Amino acid sequence: MTAPIDTENPSVAAAATPPAGTPLVQARDLAMSFDVSAPWLNRVLEGRPRQLLHAVDGVSFDIQKGQTLALVGESGCGKSTVARLLVGLYQPTRGGLTFDGQDAHAAFRRAEGRALRRRIQMIFQDPYASLNPRWTVEAIVGEPLREHGLVTGDEALRERVDALLQSVGLSPQDRVKFPHQFSGGQRQRISIARALATEPEFLVCDEPTSALDVSVQAQVLNIMKDLQRRRGLTYLFISHNLAVVRHVSDQVGVMYLGRLVELADKQTLFATPRHPYTRMLLEAIPKMHQTGQARTPVQGEVPNPLNPPAGCAFNPRCPEANDRCRSERPELQTIGGIRIACHAVEEGRL
Repeated sequence: MTAPIDTENPSVAAAATPPAGTPLVQARDLAMSFDVSAPWLNRVLEGRPRQLLHAVDGVSFDIQKGQTLALVGESGCGKSTVARLLVGLYQPTRGGLTFDGQDAHAAFRRAEGRALRRRIQMIFQDPYASLNPRWTVEAIVGEPLREHGLVTGDEALRERVDALLQSVGLSPQDRVKFPHQFSGGQRQRISIARALATEPEFLVCDEPTSALDVSVQAQVLNIMKDLQRRRGLTYLFISHNLAVVRHVSDQVGVMYLGRLVELADKQTLFATPRHPYTRMLLEAIPKMHQTGQARTPVQGEVPNPLNPPAGCAFNPRCPEANDRCRSERPELQTIGGIRIACHAVEEGRL
């Protein structure tokens, strides 16, 4: 599906036809800070300064049309904040997002943002919390259709909802039921059907299977992969489960304390991880051919994001850290065909 070209607005028309080969999604130096200061009077009386939490700090990546970029990392690394930045739920404090050649965050603030939101949708983590318990499935899945004026009349709405439910493996008869009448996996299928209602091109999936049983996870992931093949969807997939990431992704970005530390295609990252943090994450995964062998847990604790360590944020947990790592923050750069932020890799110590 391609966006209609606005012939009355040359800038929109130009943005609708980017050069061939341009990535569908381009994030550049995205940053998001939250003010977590104490109330003003407390700060005045106690002489305390304002305090900012840098949830995302300079994240950049591209996603080609029809492909999946997975972001992984421990809880609190900023993955979900990136997801919310991409769909316009947050306005970045720095950086920008280009979608199909168009400045997305600028568009979200203008009238054309409505058309852009049809093309970008999100699947949330918790299917128990993301569905209105007082609405029927027909009302839930049909809401975006009504909101964007994609159908007229109750009969057309029912037909469209039935088709969407069938596309995710549910029955048309399910449209009269309420969310509490479904299992967790079925609820997430309803969430996917709702996200597909506007025929989007880009889906941001914020840990869509983390609240589900393992067997149900596989069913939902297979549905998502099948939908991607049939509709040419582009995904940003957020997860902390590397086994899931290996199944769904084309590229993998590893995040730590708000920053990307490694970005590579899936085969390269899983076969030859370079960053010490990526290696720690992969070593912690159970392996079928090493049954009975003790796993190596991820060492140490994530530092307090309100008071991150100087230099490389990973240096307190890194076995390869030296004085440079403790004083100078590494920048993401291309080394050996991958994007990585690590002094040890840059200096050839790994």
